[in-house]
Amino acid sequence: MGSEQQTRLLFICLVHVITNSMNERSSKRQRELLNFVDGFIQGHGYGPSYREIMRALGYKSVSTVAVHIDGLMAKGYLRKRDRSARSLEVVTTHLDDAPLHKGPTPAQEKWIINAVTNKFDALDRQNDPTTLDELYVLVGALKVLGLSGAHVAMKTRLIDYLKTQSKTV
Repeated sequence: MGSEQQTRLLFICLVHVITNSMNERSSKRQRELLNFVDGFIQGHGYGPSYREIMRALGYKSVSTVAVHIDGLMAKGYLRKRDRSARSLEVVTTHLDDAPLHKGPTPAQEKWIINAVTNKFDALDRQNDPTTLDELYVLVGALKVLGLSGAHVAMKTRLIDYLKTQSKTV
């Protein structure tokens, strides 16, 4: 796997970790979509297609529907029975009943800390501005995820690295 592919995979996984660890209320559009899906299932006995949702709610693309559905699934409001069409199920329409995600799992914590460590190792091997930019993002993500101990340690390591680089210039 090439460096560019690894970087893309890293950021996709990072977005996934952050999205799954944040406990946000659903947006107005997601709430409308959830209510539509719930009503559709009650009226028809099966879930709507993405295209039906798009038309009913006035979205311009099916991908917008997919983004909102993925968000509702991550928050625990919807699930898919299987990978087939019309398999959406409403878990709950009540905010209080949705499962809470209070932060990353231990496996996710380990993954992101390893990702930061690997980026530092890559930066030590070759001073690359792109890798440095990625480190800034990853170190900031540690703070966003609530991993304050790791954030402070990695931020200190980053500052030390920058100090040594300014002395060699």
